[in-house]
Amino acid sequence: MKIKSSPSRKIFLVCNFIFLTLISLTCILPFINLLAISFSSKTAVVSNQVSFWPVEFNTAAYTFILDNNQFLHSLLISVERTLLGVAVNLLLIILTAYPLSKSKQDFSARSVFSWFFVVTILFNGGLIPGYLMVKWTGLMDSIWALILPSAVNVFNILVVMNYMRGLPKELEEAAYIDGAGHISTLVRVILPVCTPTLATVTLFAFVFHWNSWFDGMIYMSTTSRYPLQTYLQTVVINPEAFFRNATNVSSELSRYLELVNARTTNAAQMFLAMIPILLVYPFLQKYFTTGLVMGSVKG
Repeated sequence: MKIKSSPSRKIFLVCNFIFLTLISLTCILPFINLLAISFSSKTAVVSNQVSFWPVEFNTAAYTFILDNNQFLHSLLISVERTLLGVAVNLLLIILTAYPLSKSKQDFSARSVFSWFFVVTILFNGGLIPGYLMVKWTGLMDSIWALILPSAVNVFNILVVMNYMRGLPKELEEAAYIDGAGHISTLVRVILPVCTPTLATVTLFAFVFHWNSWFDGMIYMSTTSRYPLQTYLQTVVINPEAFFRNATNVSSELSRYLELVNARTTNAAQMFLAMIPILLVYPFLQKYFTTGLVMGSVKG
């Protein structure tokens, strides 16, 4: 039976729709403007003629950027860092969350280890101890300096732990009766039903590693080892240095310097850097709400 909405309910729905539409536009319009600038001419951008549609459409900025070896090299470093970082994060999250999801009867030291991890959320050593740890362990200027210091994310561990703790105990008991051990139970029984929360923490880890820039700046001594976001940060802060280096490019590429400027190239680079997130998020979004909510409120 269809429920008839009251006038006040209809007014609320209309206002809510308008409000959420405005909020969505404030998130989408800056990206559209960024894309329009990247496809516009140098003259149109300097004269502020570009809003949400390219003026004097051209792809010179993208050609210039994609032929830039430093941009492509930083992109490959970010891809390597993201793939390794997400894999390490997921492995450590699963191996930590599974035993912590057990009861005290099954794992008597659970409270000790739980507090050991929770304390790290409340207190941390800070920037200088972190830098000295990376330096003394010989990780400087290596890809592992970007991965290992953030390998254990306690918030993600708590999300997965609470999700596992909310699963029916009969699943594990049936596996044990069939002769499965802890590893077989974890891989064949627990992980398949944890798809929503694992997809959620995968998205968190992916976004963190892809967008992180500060650690690349303090742990890498040369720009040739910068990940993409660190490289983009230096370009946005000091675009003149980028164009001074660009004067040394080949004669075939140097002709694009007459068609682009700092704003068009920065817009093109930032939009290219957003593409992986835009491609990954739609596939994981359907798990996002379920995995986060169920993993946060149970237990």
